[in-house]
Amino acid sequence: MTDRPLTLMAVHAHPDDEATGTGGVLARYAAEGIRTVLVTCTDGRCGDGPGGVKPGDPGHDPATVALMRRQELEASCDVLKISDLETLDYADSGMMGWPSNDAPGSFWQTPVAEGATRLAELMRHYRPDVVVTYDENGFYGHPDHIQAHRITMAALEMTTLTPKVYWTTMPRSGMRRFGEIMREFHEDMPEPDPAEAAAMAKIGLPDDEITTWVDTTAFSGQKFDALAAHASQGENIFFLRMGKERFGELMGTETFVRVKDATGATVPENDLFAGLR
Repeated sequence: MTDRPLTLMAVHAHPDDEATGTGGVLARYAAEGIRTVLVTCTDGRCGDGPGGVKPGDPGHDPATVALMRRQELEASCDVLKISDLETLDYADSGMMGWPSNDAPGSFWQTPVAEGATRLAELMRHYRPDVVVTYDENGFYGHPDHIQAHRITMAALEMTTLTPKVYWTTMPRSGMRRFGEIMREFHEDMPEPDPAEAAAMAKIGLPDDEITTWVDTTAFSGQKFDALAAHASQGENIFFLRMGKERFGELMGTETFVRVKDATGATVPENDLFAGLR
């Protein structure tokens, strides 16, 4: 036994990702006395600027956006009671196919070994018992999410310290429900073209392939407030339009695929720390 606290490390691509995919578990485990460490890989400079100005439009200043999003990230961490925030501060690469993908210094252009070495240093410092990041497609194909996956898995190989590793996901049943709610809020939303619909259908996993279902209902209000802390990106955060009550109904469970386990805990499980306490 050791006096070292149980530790969760979540590795995310951008400011606001911590709230969207893992806000519930970060808040829940912080409340349970577990140390929560957030690693944010990019500065978010490809997000909306003040007044909603879009990347590439006149008046969009990436440096100003990055500073604003850092402040919002810190506010979100306060809401979720995150113990430690670490930022790698790579330049946001933007969506797949944007010119910013090719910019020198962008996360997408960073050698995996470089990012993994930096992340491995943090893993050796914090010695996380559980690490959470994205799957190999970054959940939906965003280059920075894919790169976060790559450096995380490489860092884990360098350190071999972490007993349990998870990838975030969504059950296909939940994705269908999400689509229905989006149409409820956007009655004029056009049907996606066949190629887009086919791509959307591949997001998430069949329910029976999900290993870990964590009840975070009691912390859905914190998760909502953490998302709301990223006010500059509000136009892109659909969930905020639901209001807290509806948000809690839809977002009260966070789901994961367990990809490494040294504890022997059986699946399906309802706790990322099953077998560790």
